Amino acid sequence: MTAIERTEARPRGTRLPRRARRNQLLGAAQEVFVAQGYHAAAMDDIADRAGVSKPVLYQHFPGKLDLYLALLDQHCDALLQSVRAALESTSDNKHRVAATMDAYFAYVEDEGGAFRLVFESDLTNEPAVRERVEKVSVDCAEAVSEVIAEDTKLPREQSMLLAMGLCGMAQITARFWLSSGRQIPRDAAAKLISSLSWRGIAGFPMQ
Repeated sequence: MTAIERTEARPRGTRLPRRARRNQLLGAAQEVFVAQGYHAAAMDDIADRAGVSKPVLYQHFPGKLDLYLALLDQHCDALLQSVRAALESTSDNKHRVAATMDAYFAYVEDEGGAFRLVFESDLTNEPAVRERVEKVSVDCAEAVSEVIAEDTKLPREQSMLLAMGLCGMAQITARFWLSSGRQIPRDAAAKLISSLSWRGIAGFPMQ
C-alpha cells in the first residue's frame, strides 16, 4: 500500500504506541474507503476492520472527514514525492519523462488503491477534498514545469501549461490502463506514453 502498510484486524484490546495505532487506523480506513467510497463507509466499519472500539478511533480522529483528509494528505504527498524523485533520478530529459510517466503508472497500480481517494473520490463536492486534489495536480505540474523552464527558457506560464498537459496525460492514461485490465504490461504501457510525451516535449529546443 502506498505510504501506509497494509493492516490486519487485531483482537480488541491490543495496545499499540500512538503512532503505530494511528497508522493502523489509517490503513484500515484506506481499505474501507477504497472498497466502499466515502459516503457508504461508516466509522463502525473502520473500527471493526482495525479491531478497535469506536471510542479508540475517535481518540485519533474526531470524525470521518478528518480521517479521510488525513489519508488524502498522506497519499497526495506520496504522489508528489514520487514525481519529484523521478525528475531527480537523472539529468537526461528523455529518461526524466520516462521516469515521471512510470511514477504515475506505479502509483495507480499500487494494490492499496490509494489513487482512488485522490483521483476518483466521491467527495469532490467537499471544498477541503477538492482543494487537496487540485493542489497535488498543480504541485506535480510545477515540479515538471521547473525542469521545462530551466531547459527551454520558456516563460513560466507556457512551461506550466505544458507540464499540466504531461501530468494530466500520465494520470488519465495510467488510470485507463488499470481500469481496462492491464492488457499491456506496466513497463510497456509507461514506455508507450513516455514515447508520445517525449516526441512532443522534445520539439521545444534546449536553450
